[in-house]
Amino acid sequence: MAVRVLPDFLINQIAAGEVVERPASVVKELVENALDAGADQIMIDVSDGGRTLISIVDNGSGMSRDDLSRAITRHATSKLPTDDLLNINYMGFRGEALPSIASVSDMVIDTCNGADSNGWQIDANTGVVKPSDWESGTRIRVQNLFAKTPARLKFLRGDRAEMMSVLDVVKRLAMSRADVGFVLNNKWRFQKDEDLLSRLASVMGDDVRGRMLDIDAVSGSNAEMKLTGFISEPTLRRASSVDQYLFVNGRPVKDKVLVGALRAAYMDVMHAREFPLCALYLTVPTNAVDVNVSPAKTEVHFLEPNHVRAFIIKTLRDRLAQTMVQAKSMQSSEFRVQSADKVVEPVRFDFGIRREGFQVRDNVVLPVATQQSSECRVQSAEKVPYIDNTVVIDLPLGRVVGQIGNKYIIAQKDDNMVIVDQHAAHERITYEKLRGHKIKTQPLLTPIVVNLRDVDVMAIMSIADELKASGLHVGEFGADAIAIFEKPADWDLNWGDVLHNIADEVRTNGHSSQLNEKLHLKLANYACHHSVRAGQKLDLVQMNALLRDIERTERAGQCNHGRPVYKFIPMTEIDTWFER
Repeated sequence: MAVRVLPDFLINQIAAGEVVERPASVVKELVENALDAGADQIMIDVSDGGRTLISIVDNGSGMSRDDLSRAITRHATSKLPTDDLLNINYMGFRGEALPSIASVSDMVIDTCNGADSNGWQIDANTGVVKPSDWESGTRIRVQNLFAKTPARLKFLRGDRAEMMSVLDVVKRLAMSRADVGFVLNNKWRFQKDEDLLSRLASVMGDDVRGRMLDIDAVSGSNAEMKLTGFISEPTLRRASSVDQYLFVNGRPVKDKVLVGALRAAYMDVMHAREFPLCALYLTVPTNAVDVNVSPAKTEVHFLEPNHVRAFIIKTLRDRLAQTMVQAKSMQSSEFRVQSADKVVEPVRFDFGIRREGFQVRDNVVLPVATQQSSECRVQSAEKVPYIDNTVVIDLPLGRVVGQIGNKYIIAQKDDNMVIVDQHAAHERITYEKLRGHKIKTQPLLTPIVVNLRDVDVMAIMSIADELKASGLHVGEFGADAIAIFEKPADWDLNWGDVLHNIADEVRTNGHSSQLNEKLHLKLANYACHHSVRAGQKLDLVQMNALLRDIERTERAGQCNHGRPVYKFIPMTEIDTWFER
């Protein structure tokens, strides 16, 4: 067949197939352009799910007449001042969005840069530029989307579904820039210069208030990577990943490395079918990440993905692992605000706990109904120190009042009633103690040889060091087999299936969490079966020892299955029950 050069209109329509998938794609590209133009207020109007009209109005810098005429030509951009594709500091840079959108719709642009005596308007169908009475910023109106390509039009979903996709795009962009105001159809409003927590509540819902944990960490002495934002408490979760917002250098992304790291961080505090909420902002050097991966610019490639993943997992797990005692210590230090004229001391509450008659037993024996009817020792983390008459003990979970149903411990903390699930609490304590032990491994006299495809062998060997850290020592056995020289003790698994699954996960995601998940399940099951049971009667000393232990245990807010360990009920809420 003869080689022919495609006409420009067809080239633009092919490019539109990559850039403009649906109305939400148009909104994303145009709003990103507005952000790059320095806008801090953006108004979006969408009719019929975006089929008939998409209007974007911003108060950005606008364009001159010459820039406007060049803006609708292919690969024309103001956001790539040099030819270095690894030094991109703008949301958009390809120069494909406007000509691609114009090729499948009727598009009109009004703009004014403030320097010209008047504004300018261009009709993308004709390319004719004429004076306009537009005073500042830019307005882009996209009408009759896909009318020029009816085959694409029939693949759009219903108006309501397309509108929800538009809303999701706007929410992600609003999360990326809390300093910018967004208005969608005069219905969804995100105020300009909101603090990030307020923007979180606006986007995710009011149930996030007071239940998000702040993240602020750097990697390396020269802060080559920085991670900031918020993650949800493990007891705050969703049935899908809809409220997971991930950003790399300010760009909203859907990246396998980041999603995998988030899942790994929550592995032992949340059920696998549940999803945490987050707004995480990763900052890396521009030459360490490639954003020029796809026309939609939603994917990125990291130069060192394993380094990025390890940094995120450690940062999130360290934050989730903060004990109640540590958190209380941080809060107390925050109360000590040094000002020019005074020092504000933390508020202290007197529970009447004094030296006289106050004793602590080191080893409290709790009978546990196991198969052997053995006993389980719960050790209090530290002795509560003796105190004089002027100092009081601050107990994060308060003093035990009693037990109900032989399941729940009732305590009082300030003006709150605290309910603690005794099994969930002891299960978390046991699990964390087990996690602190080094993995016991078993060297094999005769290696286990598993035959694999050559691509699977390469995938396994690419993470051989990670597997060894999890107790599995492997090596190549020819070009199409893996030999296991050492494995976790007492693990009788079908290692052929395990290695096949690990190889598949590595080739798909670049990493594998198979062994860690299996280790988690093994420890979680052991902890569950060797902990205080629901239905077991405890005395006051045992209950107090359990509360003091959980206060000093990492990830104490939930058990290994993601169920809550304790619940605070304010006295004001109790008053409403009795109409007080």
